[in-house]
Amino acid sequence: MSWVEITEEQELHGILGEVPPRAANKDRARLHERDKEWLAASPFCLIATSAADGTCDVSPKGDPAGFTHVIDDTTIAIPDRPGNRRADGFRNILANPHVGLIYLIPGRNETLRVNGRARLLREAPFFDEMIVKGHRPRLALLVEIEQVFHHCAKAFLRSALWRPDEWVPDGLPSHARLVKEVQSVTESVEELEAYYGPSYREKLYQS
Repeated sequence: MSWVEITEEQELHGILGEVPPRAANKDRARLHERDKEWLAASPFCLIATSAADGTCDVSPKGDPAGFTHVIDDTTIAIPDRPGNRRADGFRNILANPHVGLIYLIPGRNETLRVNGRARLLREAPFFDEMIVKGHRPRLALLVEIEQVFHHCAKAFLRSALWRPDEWVPDGLPSHARLVKEVQSVTESVEELEAYYGPSYREKLYQS
């Protein structure tokens, strides 16, 4: 069977049909108190960005629950932690401020989605409230909210994401072996296993 591409919005609408009122009207421009409670309970989010030329990136951010700092009903801030220094998403934001975020709570099948415009800060009074294990962030992502809504559970239910009986973490080679096989690195598998071993967790907040 040949590929049949959709090229017009009207054609897409004909396949998907009308948006149910509950879905069409659920987005808001300000945080509700329940949204703030969700942010306070979430230890993990995904941040989607796009460069000026349209190339995209999705970056995970994780910290103790409540790591996202709520400044007011339309503004939040996310601390940056030591990482691989690629800064793909940050460089995108310098060229194109539009961002999309998805906040997860382990065990919950719904998510909180936030869309808005972002800026990079190197200093602000609230940085002192973002200290974790002695690490004060050198950067923070400030997001001015334009749209926020809760997303339904269907994707998580279909994937059985939170069901341990469905997990097969050893179904693929270790991360060290994957790195050795797909990247050009000089370290041996044994050296990489040691690098990604117990000491890796101990260095999470070391620059």
